[in-house]
Amino acid sequence: MNKKINLGEINTLKVSRVSEPGLYLKAGDDEEVLLPNAYITKEMQIDSLIEVFIYTDSEDRLVATTLKPYGYKNDFVALEVIDTAKFGAFLDMGLPKDLLVPKNRQKSTFNISDKKVVQIVEDEKTHRLIGTEKFKLEKADKNFAQNEEVEIIPFIKTPLGFKVIVNNKYEGLIYHNEIFEKIQIGDKKRAYIKLLREDGKVDISLQKIGAKNTEDNPNKILTILESNNRELNFTYKSEADEIKETFAMSKKAFKAALTKLINDKKIVLSETSIKAIK
Repeated sequence: MNKKINLGEINTLKVSRVSEPGLYLKAGDDEEVLLPNAYITKEMQIDSLIEVFIYTDSEDRLVATTLKPYGYKNDFVALEVIDTAKFGAFLDMGLPKDLLVPKNRQKSTFNISDKKVVQIVEDEKTHRLIGTEKFKLEKADKNFAQNEEVEIIPFIKTPLGFKVIVNNKYEGLIYHNEIFEKIQIGDKKRAYIKLLREDGKVDISLQKIGAKNTEDNPNKILTILESNNRELNFTYKSEADEIKETFAMSKKAFKAALTKLINDKKIVLSETSIKAIK
């Protein structure tokens, strides 16, 4: 059981009393919070322990819910914009109350249906959860090893590549010329440490450094061919950007995979296309 009630987190609290609007739950310090009737089940009895998420209602009072939000306090999350106003934008975080991103916490333009990467933080004045694009990422203070697996969230596209949040804490970068698959802002991915720079930022790779990532490329090409009536207008001379868009691999890897498929008599290559052999 929690010693105290913590905003923006999952709390384990004890059912202390029943009221008309719902159950009151308390922490070890006897502070109480309401769990509205909408979330009450028959299993919830006096003195039973319940896991709930704590946020604030429209009047900025603490309230509990058994719903799981899309993110917790201090998390970086990609959320959909569902409404805008002069003072800010509202994002869907999986709760009855949407997450406000105040105008002064925005760095970009917010339009309905946009997906935005924000950090969920506690507003110092109102003590409610808000979202912010003006977050600060820490310098990497640990000795990351090359090829160490990490979780990343791309949050902005730059001329060099995609800036990413590494392990919900550090800033990293994936260079455009090392990306051979589609990347969407806000999509969580597994990736690998390439280099820890002197400025504390981290270079990231979507593939293990030095690993032989080309072994599955022939099968990938065959699978894509099968999904396109067994034939596509690609050859050794196809443009690198077109190869990357369709097959998510470099031109060099594509040509090597074609050669293997031809030698294995799994495809035939003409002047204008490749075709899978039945």
